[in-house]
Amino acid sequence: MTVLQALVGHYDRLVESGPALHYGYSSQGISYAVVLSTEGEIVDVMDIRDTASKSPRPNRILVPGPVNRSVNIAPNFLWDKTAYSLGLVRDEATGEPTPARRGEHDAFKHQHLELLAATEDKGLRALAAFLSAWKPDPEQFTRLPHAQDMLDANVVFRLEGEREYIHDHAAGRRIWQDHLTTQGRAEALCLVTGELAPVERLHPKIKGVRGAQSSGASIVSFNLDAFESFGRRQGANAPVSERAAFAYTTALNAMLAPNSGHNIRVGDTTVVFWAEANLGDAAASAAESIFSILADPPPTDAAEGAKVRDKLEAVAEGRPIEEVQPEVREDTRFFVLGLAPNASRLSIRFWHEDRIGAIYSRIAEHWKDLRLHPPAWTGAPALWTLLIETAPPGKRRTDNIPPTLGGTLMRAILTGGRYPHSLFAATIARMRADKDINGRRVAICKACLARDHRLGFEKEDVSMSLNPDDTNAAYRLGRLFAVYESLQRAALPGVNATIKDRYFGAASATPASVFPLLERNSANHLASLRKGEKAGLAHWFDQQIDSILSGFATTFPRSLRLQEQGRFAIGYHHQRAYKRTAGETAQADASAQEED
Repeated sequence: MTVLQALVGHYDRLVESGPALHYGYSSQGISYAVVLSTEGEIVDVMDIRDTASKSPRPNRILVPGPVNRSVNIAPNFLWDKTAYSLGLVRDEATGEPTPARRGEHDAFKHQHLELLAATEDKGLRALAAFLSAWKPDPEQFTRLPHAQDMLDANVVFRLEGEREYIHDHAAGRRIWQDHLTTQGRAEALCLVTGELAPVERLHPKIKGVRGAQSSGASIVSFNLDAFESFGRRQGANAPVSERAAFAYTTALNAMLAPNSGHNIRVGDTTVVFWAEANLGDAAASAAESIFSILADPPPTDAAEGAKVRDKLEAVAEGRPIEEVQPEVREDTRFFVLGLAPNASRLSIRFWHEDRIGAIYSRIAEHWKDLRLHPPAWTGAPALWTLLIETAPPGKRRTDNIPPTLGGTLMRAILTGGRYPHSLFAATIARMRADKDINGRRVAICKACLARDHRLGFEKEDVSMSLNPDDTNAAYRLGRLFAVYESLQRAALPGVNATIKDRYFGAASATPASVFPLLERNSANHLASLRKGEKAGLAHWFDQQIDSILSGFATTFPRSLRLQEQGRFAIGYHHQRAYKRTAGETAQADASAQEED
């Protein structure tokens, strides 16, 4: 199933469940309502803006869909900005009302008098009477309530004594629907529905993709000759019916709305997801809910944190999806779409369609690949916490995540394929640059290597915690480096910069150039410990070094490839985690022996 076909199917589900917009309608920001008498005279102007925030803003109201216009004159039906609806605009120099110069009001008046000529609806007749008599006179306009604030804002109309707006009248809806179907546009076979229908020339805009233009962007558009063929203009190059274009854009805009529960952000990619409703709306909603939790786990201190944590722990343990979310049907079809900004268009980073059960299993597998001991995260790792480790530290760290990385990482998780090489390379680069070998970065390296081993790209597996039997040279060198660092700290208490700060990058990439120096320094540190009160601790370090070198070749490698640098970091982290327990115990035992 194509992206647009799946979105049209989701729109049909939204229509059945109630919240979706009907064909030809759109939610627009409206600021004022002009109240008319039955004779078509203005009796009041109502400020209907949303005042919940610090400054009033337009209220979102369902109105007949807007026309596409740039420099052309094209009126909307039963609503528009004051240049069209009342024929007045704000003068740029004085800020006072002045008549619109381009004939916008004449176009608005002509269209409505033509469409409303035969109506018997009293509200529509009142609007027609108003347009017939109204003159765009600035002096007359300034006598209206809210005149100064209303200039250039969107307005609707209401009949005196009624609560609903005139555009909500059933007669107005019928006129608008008839107008859409009788505009005489060329018909063609719709590539989405397979039906012969009028073709949409300019598709509606998509709003809500992070980083895209605030006015909206397009998935399907043709605006240059190079994109067109055989004399076809704009939408005729890839025929999509007007209803299908409305349906897929309406569905996307609904899911991209804030707090919709259908989108998350992964790097520069806005990820939209939804389920097919063939198995029932309850099953679809449950599938969407569990995916939202898995892909972007909420903070552990959220209101329902305990309930969510139980679900996440069950996923990490590999329990069936029915145990985690009983309402979910394992065979529910699920769709995940990744969108990223590209000037006035949207790029599709990835498109994935599968059963929710299969996606659930792959996310659980992803968490298993990331698992370390001790854990790198207090809860389930959200995707952004992986990406943030590839960016340099700073206040605007999220803006420095490598572009496209979020989309390729999400695709790898959903398909079970290899993690992007750029994720591994960027993590190694950041460890070398920042000298911060934390558990999260090591977990990323471990996940990349573990998955490559499972898929046959790496011969050796990598363990979750310290593995003394692992004979991999890079892993043992990482362990040895951690022991040398701990030895340095023990011999030189309060040292400001350790060998990690000075030599980690070189040691992990070109061991032969650094480890002979570290070996000589470690001998000096051991001698220093033996002369003091820590002879027992010196003996413990000596044992650790001998144990690591016993399974090692006689010479240090001249260089390590990128994957081996990851194993070096893992060995370093494993040994440090082991040192925190075993080393401290050894130091305590040594102190006890000295006291005896």
